[in-house]
Amino acid sequence: MRNRMVCPGGYSGTAVQAESKSMPDPEDITDECHNANINNDRTDNLATFAGGCFWCMVAPFERQHGVKQVISGYTGGYKASPTYQEVLGGSTGHFEAVQITFDPAICPYTELLDLFWQQIDPTDPGGQFYDRGESYRTVIFYHDENQKRLAEASKKALAESGKFDKPITTLILPASAFYPAEEYHQDYHKKNPVHYEQYRIGSGRDTFIRCHWEKPYK
Repeated sequence: MRNRMVCPGGYSGTAVQAESKSMPDPEDITDECHNANINNDRTDNLATFAGGCFWCMVAPFERQHGVKQVISGYTGGYKASPTYQEVLGGSTGHFEAVQITFDPAICPYTELLDLFWQQIDPTDPGGQFYDRGESYRTVIFYHDENQKRLAEASKKALAESGKFDKPITTLILPASAFYPAEEYHQDYHKKNPVHYEQYRIGSGRDTFIRCHWEKPYK
């Protein structure tokens, strides 16, 4: 279930808390921007992010130039082919996540990292907004050592930016088996646009994004 909460950062009723302005642009990230996660054996690369409810994580990436596909699913756990209810129940170790197929020559991995941070509350260790529990924690799943290095640099830059007054609790973990979610979860924002918009607003995510980023992109 998508549980209601009071945000630790100050909103009552619907959850919200901590995003701000635009990401810093440290030289150690931008210098390698266009080489991020380029695999000589193929054109497209994968990126995997957990940002709470996966319904809300598809559209922002889907609109990004160079992104070819965004799939909602489950990853990071130990049960093969889990169902939504199993993941929700906490018995699988999985996170709700999205897996993105992208062309790094058009959309560098660092741009995806930038966009990821702007969709979440990176200081919340217990879930995201309306949704509480381990399966709703935020994670960057890296697919190679270059992604790991860039993710760590990006997280460090965010922590040092002073944007938040709490520690950045987003995890950085190796990518593992990814299981696509049930079909009714895929492209939920297109299949159920009214409920999707109501959910984004009611969860507190949209208010949080507007409060913490100069140019929110959702």
